[in-house]
Amino acid sequence: MSKHGLLGAFEELVLLAVAHLDDEAYGMKVRREIERRSGREVAIGAVYATLERMESKGFLSSRTVEGGSDRRGRPRKFFLLQPSGVRALLDARRLHDNMWDGLDAAALQRRQEASQ
Repeated sequence: MSKHGLLGAFEELVLLAVAHLDDEAYGMKVRREIERRSGREVAIGAVYATLERMESKGFLSSRTVEGGSDRRGRPRKFFLLQPSGVRALLDARRLHDNMWDGLDAAALQRRQEASQ
């Protein structure tokens, strides 16, 4: 596991969205990527707070780009996954794989349906 411990579920989603977006990852685009892939609504404040937290942990870096006329001059902050962020994601994936190892998803579904 990373030196910073386990990723929270939302932290993992944010890092994965940044990874998918590559050098085009900024707050609103990260939010849309998570919503598109997860099918769940996400508060933009939660995205920004998590991006900042992941940057403070060294999982992300950022660069600020001055806004053009389309943004009335407001700058936009882009985030990029860092090597420690990649390691954290790979650690999380290994953990998920280890926890799923030996479980049959279909059997879990049948058990859940039988209990309803």
